[in-house]
Amino acid sequence: MNQSYLKTPYDSPKTLWTVLIAFLVVWFYMLGARTLVPTDEGRYAEMAREMVATGDWITLRLNGIKYFEKPPLQNWMNALTFSLFGLGDWQARLWTGLCGLIGILAASYTAFEFYGRRVAISTALILGSSFYWAAMGHINTLDMGLSGMMTLALCGLLLGQRDGASDQEQRNGMLLCWAGMALATMSKGLIGFVLPGAVLVLYTIWTRDLGLWLRLHMGKGLLLFFVITVPWFILVWQANPEHPHFFFIHEHFQRFTSTVHKRGGAWYYFFPLLIIGIVPWLGLLLQSLFAAVRAEQNRFQAKKMLLIWSVFIFFFFSISGSKLPSYILPIFPALAILIACELEKISITSLRINAGMLTVIGIAALIFTPKIAGIAKAAYETPFYEAMIPWAYAAAAIALLGGVIGFVWAKRNKDIAILAMAIGGYLGGQVVFIGHDQWGKYSAGVYHLPAIQAELKADTPIFAVGRYEQSLPFYLRRTTILVEHPDEMEFGVGIQPELWIPKRADFILKWRAMHAKGEKAVAFLNPTVYKAMQDEAVPMKLLGEDPKRIIVAIP
Repeated sequence: MNQSYLKTPYDSPKTLWTVLIAFLVVWFYMLGARTLVPTDEGRYAEMAREMVATGDWITLRLNGIKYFEKPPLQNWMNALTFSLFGLGDWQARLWTGLCGLIGILAASYTAFEFYGRRVAISTALILGSSFYWAAMGHINTLDMGLSGMMTLALCGLLLGQRDGASDQEQRNGMLLCWAGMALATMSKGLIGFVLPGAVLVLYTIWTRDLGLWLRLHMGKGLLLFFVITVPWFILVWQANPEHPHFFFIHEHFQRFTSTVHKRGGAWYYFFPLLIIGIVPWLGLLLQSLFAAVRAEQNRFQAKKMLLIWSVFIFFFFSISGSKLPSYILPIFPALAILIACELEKISITSLRINAGMLTVIGIAALIFTPKIAGIAKAAYETPFYEAMIPWAYAAAAIALLGGVIGFVWAKRNKDIAILAMAIGGYLGGQVVFIGHDQWGKYSAGVYHLPAIQAELKADTPIFAVGRYEQSLPFYLRRTTILVEHPDEMEFGVGIQPELWIPKRADFILKWRAMHAKGEKAVAFLNPTVYKAMQDEAVPMKLLGEDPKRIIVAIP
């Protein structure tokens, strides 16, 4: 049957509203469905908690120690959320979740202005269901906040420069771009404007559109940028003279040019992550990128801008000396628009190839799922991996179903096929996240919370010896005293040495003295440290243990 004679879900407001409401229900439910997993989730929740507890919204602290690695925007938003709604998992992820939605809305609206209603709907479906975007929208880390704000910058630039934009639209678009770069800078630092600026230069070189630089509203834009960014940098510098050198030199120049953070990786580090992250649209990725090379019938070449944005940011982080999986997240909104454009003219064969790849992924997941328990490195961990298996089966079945429906309907009704793959990819990814939670609880150490809380009084100190727990401080609502191992707070304890105990021997003397006085204390120990303290006959009462940590109290 000819596709044109079948009713399409794109033309049914009832269907679109149903999909949107269901999407949002799942999106917001999942913000609180899991434990905050170390390291990032626990760290940024705890920093915001300490911000609320101390009332200091200028100097960022982790574990009570000055922490200057990043700007404050996400901590501000999390602290505001905690102030309004209390402490909790969904509250810690609310800003991240909203930034994910902001990215989807901005990309979809921009696609609408350039390419019409159908491409706008496809853009929202593609970005909302892409595994990386949907996943990172539910993880309390800085990269979704950065990506959401960078998406505003990208979309503002596109909207302000599009052919036919009025003077007011051009100005408003560019002010949105400048504001997005400022907020991105306040999210994660100088890359918030360095990366968009580099993309603009490369676009100009490729298209030779030098007049673009006269349409940037640079005077108003720079004023807006500095109004948003400068006040905090001045205030934090006045309160902490050591901040500028650490933040600008160590955290930017040295981080990019060296492996000082020990987060290096091969040049191909991000390729497998991109392949996983773009599912369920992997089969359309390359042809969408190649299609963007062709010239458009406009002065402003939006697809070339989107292509440069995607390729350059991917390349930038690939050559960086510091790599983490979420660094390439800002490219996904641009990829979503490019793929959505390609969907409008895609052949049935190409659409079936994409659906077939999703089907194969579902089948491969079904085959691999029984082997999940074998990933455990210790017998203690086996139950947590085994708990993933039913959820992994469900996720694989959902992805498989989405792929099969997409394959079958590709010829009869393309839009139904697209919707099926989007739903299969989105729900499958979220089910995987739920299945991961038992392991997440183990990683965070929350199984030990009842035993720890039963030992604590208002003035009971907690020591962290040989390891730092990223999530337990947030759940216990208190900081710890670091011993021997400064972890990522090495700079902070260097300028505040009174806040930690550098030598284990001094800690043991303090512990013995507290025991002699009948005082109480709790300690999180590295298992190796625990064994050594046993050998020294240090008085300890065991509260809990697992392969990652030993928790003891003064008996």
